[in-house]
Amino acid sequence: MAGLEGKVTVVTGAASGIGRAVAERLAVEGMHVVGVDLRAEGHVTVQADLTTREGNRQAIDAALEAHGRIDVVVPNAGVQHVSPVAEFSEDRWDQLTSLLLTSPFLLAKYAWPSLVKTGGRYVAIASIHGVVASPFKSAYIASKHGVLGLVKVLALEGAPDGVTATAVCPGYVRTPLVENQIADQAKAHGVSEDRVLEEIILAPHAVKRLVEPAEVADAVVWLLGPAGRTMTGAPLIMDQGWSAR
Repeated sequence: MAGLEGKVTVVTGAASGIGRAVAERLAVEGMHVVGVDLRAEGHVTVQADLTTREGNRQAIDAALEAHGRIDVVVPNAGVQHVSPVAEFSEDRWDQLTSLLLTSPFLLAKYAWPSLVKTGGRYVAIASIHGVVASPFKSAYIASKHGVLGLVKVLALEGAPDGVTATAVCPGYVRTPLVENQIADQAKAHGVSEDRVLEEIILAPHAVKRLVEPAEVADAVVWLLGPAGRTMTGAPLIMDQGWSAR
């Protein structure tokens, strides 16, 4: 897409799933992609633990050292934990909120001076669970709701300098994060694993299929292009009709 060539983007969780699809697509569009993950796969150039302040600082500093600027930040890294509130591990709560909410804040904070200079864009990969709720996912849903609030604040603070901020909110996407929760979903809901996809995961979708990672990457490219300039402070919902119910 015209206008993206040569720009610098930081994409977290870039080793697999949505993050990998976004990183690959932005590289095809001619962007300099700084992929961040614990694993050095795909477009990952920085291995960092994003549950820590040091890991988030490392990611931003690496991009600035390599390219001298940051035009786009795409916080995407995520994990899931399925458990009733009464049994939800406090350590897992801390892990999820650190990665899903605190990391997007820290990435924005550390990249902000460069985003202001470039009139950059911040596109968080949130979830339809930033808009609606499901049982047994308290940390994930609380964090995703928080990300949408963070995006609103960034949009207001960034407006005078041309910085936009938004969040992509897909329904269930065909990723390891979704596949890896099938056993926990089966246990929490008391059904067999082979019934989870149809009866639990796809049940709220009006369109009964998973969203593909490439479709989320398409949405990110649209937000980074000329048409996306009007999108700030609001989510882009691509939930297969979930929230229409």
